[in-house]
Amino acid sequence: MPESQSLQPTFVSFPRGALSGQGEVVLVDREAGVVVTDATPFHPVDHTWPDQPGDSGVLSVGGDRVVVTEAVMAALGDDGAFAVGTDIPVKRGADGWTWLVAHRIEGDIPASVTVGATAVLEVDAARRGALSRGHTACHLASLALDAALADLWHKETGVDPLGHPDFEGRANQTSFIHVDGSVDEYRLGKSLRKAGFDSAGFADSLEARQDRINELLAGWVAAGGESRIDVEGPSITDRRTWRSVLPEGEVGFLCGGTHVRSLQAFASITVALDLSDPQLLVMTTSVTPA
Repeated sequence: MPESQSLQPTFVSFPRGALSGQGEVVLVDREAGVVVTDATPFHPVDHTWPDQPGDSGVLSVGGDRVVVTEAVMAALGDDGAFAVGTDIPVKRGADGWTWLVAHRIEGDIPASVTVGATAVLEVDAARRGALSRGHTACHLASLALDAALADLWHKETGVDPLGHPDFEGRANQTSFIHVDGSVDEYRLGKSLRKAGFDSAGFADSLEARQDRINELLAGWVAAGGESRIDVEGPSITDRRTWRSVLPEGEVGFLCGGTHVRSLQAFASITVALDLSDPQLLVMTTSVTPA
C-alpha cells in the first residue's frame, strides 16, 4: 500500500511554461516506483489519449536527487485504490477518484522521500521545449490539412476552428507527439465516404494537397503569431485550451499538453503525407526550430 495523506487533485504549473517548482510529498508508492507531490511543473502523459509523452527530469529531497523518467497520470479512489497510468480503470475526471500527477522514479526511492517532505522538481527543459514544438506543430498541421482538403467534401459536416470541414475530427484515430514532430493516422473508410468525403479524389491529388499544407504552414510560421494555453483553474483536472493567432484569426483546441509561446519558435514546419494503404493516411509533421 502507498504511504499517503488526505489528497486533493495535483496543482500543475506547466500550462504557464514552468520548468521548476516545489511541492510537498503527499504519496509514495515504493512498489510502483512513483512519488506524488501536491504541486508540480511536470506534464504527465494522459492515460486515455497518450499523444504527448510525460516530462522527465529530477526530483530532489534533502541531499537526494533522483531521476524522474516520466510523469504520468495517477488516481486514488474513494475506496483507497491507487492506480497509475494505463492501470487506471476510468477516464480522467470520473467521479469517485482524486486525480494526481505521479513521478516515475529511476531505481529505488530513497528513504528521505517520505510523506510530508519538501521536494524540489526540475523538468528537462530541452526535452520539454522540443515536445512543445512538436505539439504546437501537430495542431497547426491538422488545421492546414483540413484547409487543404476542404473542397473534397460533398456534404455538410462539422467545421474546425478556421471554419473548414473537420477532417481531423472525423478521421483521426491516433496521434503521437515526439521531439520536434508528430505522426498522425487517419482512417479513410466507408463511414468517411458516406459522410461526403471524396477519398478517391484525395488519392489522385495527394502531392498537390501536401504542397498546399506546407504552403499554409510556411505562411503561419512567417507570421510568428502568439501561442498560449488558457486554463480554467490550477489543478490537473481543470480544462486547458491551446490558442494561437494566425493571419486568418485566433484558433483554439481543448488540449492537455504543452506548447510554445510564439510561432517564432519555428524556422519551419513541414508535413509528408503517406497513402501507401488507401484506407489509412499517415501524416508526419517535422519541425526545424528557430
